Amino acid sequence: MTAISSLYPQPLWQWFAQICAIPHPSKHEQALSQHIQAWARDKGLNVLEDHVGNLIIKKPATTGMENRKTVVIQAHLDMVPQKNADKKHDFTKDPIEAYVDGEWVKANGTTLGSDNGIGMASALAILGSTDIKHGPLEVLLTVDEEAGMTGAFALQPGVLAAEILINTDSEQEGEIYMGCAGGVDAQFTVPVAWQPLPAGHQAYRISLSGLKGGHSGVNIHLGRGNANKLLARFLVDCAQELDVKLSEMSGGSLRNAIPREAEVVITLAADKRARLEEKVAAFQTLLQHELAVTEPKLKLDVTETILPAHVMRAESQQTLLQLLNACPNGVMRMSDEIAGVVETSLNLGVITTDGDKVQVLCLIRSLIDSGREQIESMLASLAALAKVNVTFSGAYPGWKPDPSSPVMAIVKETYQDIYQKDPVIMVIHAGLECGLFKKPYPDMDMVSIGPTIRYPHGPDEMVNIETVGQYWQLLLAVLERIPAKAA
Repeated sequence: MTAISSLYPQPLWQWFAQICAIPHPSKHEQALSQHIQAWARDKGLNVLEDHVGNLIIKKPATTGMENRKTVVIQAHLDMVPQKNADKKHDFTKDPIEAYVDGEWVKANGTTLGSDNGIGMASALAILGSTDIKHGPLEVLLTVDEEAGMTGAFALQPGVLAAEILINTDSEQEGEIYMGCAGGVDAQFTVPVAWQPLPAGHQAYRISLSGLKGGHSGVNIHLGRGNANKLLARFLVDCAQELDVKLSEMSGGSLRNAIPREAEVVITLAADKRARLEEKVAAFQTLLQHELAVTEPKLKLDVTETILPAHVMRAESQQTLLQLLNACPNGVMRMSDEIAGVVETSLNLGVITTDGDKVQVLCLIRSLIDSGREQIESMLASLAALAKVNVTFSGAYPGWKPDPSSPVMAIVKETYQDIYQKDPVIMVIHAGLECGLFKKPYPDMDMVSIGPTIRYPHGPDEMVNIETVGQYWQLLLAVLERIPAKAA
């Protein structure tokens, strides 16, 4: 961490090193929260923790800036916990092993947490500063953003005094975000009937690994393999020929991360082992050809394992595999209004076998409500055909773009003045919390900025060092240019 702490801007990177040292995956942010609260109170700052764990820290204006509009800098406390299969790491206990690799900061075999740790670090560095000019300042650190936006949903009116919100959860330097996608979780529940293990069967574990994964919004258009979909495709192909019996299936770990790994436990007659190995090898070759550019490290393995207690009945197995094979995944529609931006997408994120059912969790994203509703309707029809249950929950609104936003104009002009080029005004296909903040604070003017982060929500996550400095300079310059309050 020493090398990281010495990077520019030093106050920000010193905070990021502290954040990496304290485990803070979604739903386990309390240790980090307590550390921040103790520090802020020691600084004499006003600290509030609300009923769900959101932190609101307030700092008075610097001398001469007292008449400026109040600004809230916003980030989320939690990070996505993803690791490579061969990495031993407990996200609730172990620190993130961050390191400098040339122009980037990366993590050793896990997600880095630059999403949204860099934004959080920038807010805390400003709170601790004595030489940064700013008006009345609030910092909002929300909980559980990555696993359900619990903190944003629970934010109450009247807690914040700010007229302007700067969200720090964007992931491309040179882009200013003024809108984002909304979303909803979709969960299929497939009932499973079991039968005794057939005589003369052997058990095998088939695992698909080595995929890149990534953010199910930001990276969904890159054509990366979805481990759940690919493994279902293989099983549909070989189940009938080899009379495969399925005992267990699992894949992915988060509905908002493209699944990198999936595995099944199957049984089949002992004399069909050679044919199974042939089909595994052939399918791996097929995928390596299809996904040669996007997934060069893809690997499909088969190993013998202990016999399970039972296997699925034919009807249950067929329903599950056909459902997974038929379920749409990936980009559903590109935006007509914003070139190069995904309008609507679906990620088949998590499969778990749990007693007498298999649960399949998907995340639908869309810039428009009708796009989200169309995918909900498609999945409801698929569930009806398969005779299984599907439920939709946790719907959150998109953040509707406001081209006349005063703060967006300030950020744009400031960027032009600093870097002598125009920033790109964007809408992001990801679930920023700004849309939810509009409910308790409908008149708040919002904008989102951030450094360049690659491959968030996966172990390849990295943040570009130079762009962190550029983001910092922009943020400080914007704070200095916030206008006076209305008379």
